[in-house]
Amino acid sequence: MKLAVVGVTGMVGEVMLRVLAERNFPITTLIPVASERSVGKKISFNNQEYAVVSLETAVSMQPDIAIFSAGGQTSLDWAPKFAAVGTTVIDNSSAWRMDPTKKLIVPEINASTLTKEDKIIANPNCSTIQMVLVLNPLHQKYGIKRVVVSTYQSITGTGVKAVQQLENEYAGVAGEMAYHYPIHRNAIPQCDVFEDNGYTKEEMKLVRETQKILQDNTIAVTATAIRIPVVGGHSESVNITFANDFDLKEVREILHHTQGVVVQDNPLTNTYPMPIYAKDKNEVFVGRIRRDESLPNSLNMWIVADNLRKGAATNAIQIAEYLMEHALV
Repeated sequence: MKLAVVGVTGMVGEVMLRVLAERNFPITTLIPVASERSVGKKISFNNQEYAVVSLETAVSMQPDIAIFSAGGQTSLDWAPKFAAVGTTVIDNSSAWRMDPTKKLIVPEINASTLTKEDKIIANPNCSTIQMVLVLNPLHQKYGIKRVVVSTYQSITGTGVKAVQQLENEYAGVAGEMAYHYPIHRNAIPQCDVFEDNGYTKEEMKLVRETQKILQDNTIAVTATAIRIPVVGGHSESVNITFANDFDLKEVREILHHTQGVVVQDNPLTNTYPMPIYAKDKNEVFVGRIRRDESLPNSLNMWIVADNLRKGAATNAIQIAEYLMEHALV
């Protein structure tokens, strides 16, 4: 198994190496890949040192799988080149997600749709992954009509520059700004750039990707995405209206038995998900499960996950594990 990690020196790339090691992913040859300015830089994996190579070199090495986390333009330019030499690409960027010829995969939901012919596979947006993992079994049971989601997203979703901005602001040091405004002691109601409809790209990803993954364009989704000064993960307040009524105890049972989901929901002990506890964990946590008393067939919940893990690296590696387990590479 020759595995290339493209964008290995970035935040997600570094987490990718940790998750690969933790899950004992069976690599015979690791190919660490980054931009030209990082070529030759040494990275450590499983107590071995590896030199970072260029994209061109990586293509010539014909890896079995290449996991991309290097931005949309890099994916658009290079994923087809890897695919052309027989590599299966798992892409973390938004480049291929809404391409009708590419599959958008959360393994617990729709990995079974993958075939050997799928040479470019899209990894969904981090905030979408954690939400649909919870929504999917409830949609199967009760039929979702509408979702209203407000996200409270970690600065790690923006990258190293944002983490540095927060650290500078904590220390009272002037420095480079990842955002238009200070993030320390602030909440910024803008994740990514605005589209013509007044929603940000991040908000519209939640709309479009949810419908594609759940294979149901009739689900109405509306989103507001907010950046907050948190490192551990993304949080989401989610309101769901179903076609059919539900029993709260049954909802908790369904979620309790959903692979990859952990229910943390006990008001008597102040038990609920928080990013401080989700950090460095691969599961999606759900709590504050309660009936919306203002609307029939409606439910409120709070969903939290480490956006660098299940929201990015872990989900991509789970796709790779599925491909290997089912001899699709």
